[in-house]
Amino acid sequence: MLLGVTLGTNDLAKAGAFYNAVLGTINMVQTMAVEGEIGYGVIGGLSCFWVLTPFNQQAASYGNGVQVTFQASSNDQVEAFHQMALALGGVDEGAPGYRYRPDYYGAYCRDLDGNKLHVMYEA
Repeated sequence: MLLGVTLGTNDLAKAGAFYNAVLGTINMVQTMAVEGEIGYGVIGGLSCFWVLTPFNQQAASYGNGVQVTFQASSNDQVEAFHQMALALGGVDEGAPGYRYRPDYYGAYCRDLDGNKLHVMYEA
């Protein structure tokens, strides 16, 4: 069973500000913060997503073919997530829209470190 996902960053303060705002659009909140690491989850829940500076003190980098998918609870949340990410310096990788299946609505973007993010809602 998957417990969580971690992405590396080269600037934890900037990444924290980015994810606080972007994840807030889908009702996720910062659940913890310790030196070099910030955790996120649903209100009252455990951390399931972390952003951190690499333990080995080397530069963080993104993986080719790697993405993290977040589930929204409406098409409006998909749009808000994508719009917020771009407003904060993220890069568009696919505008909100229907894809894959008739009720699948999603969008793609990259965070400030180039990590690929996908947000989706399926009615």
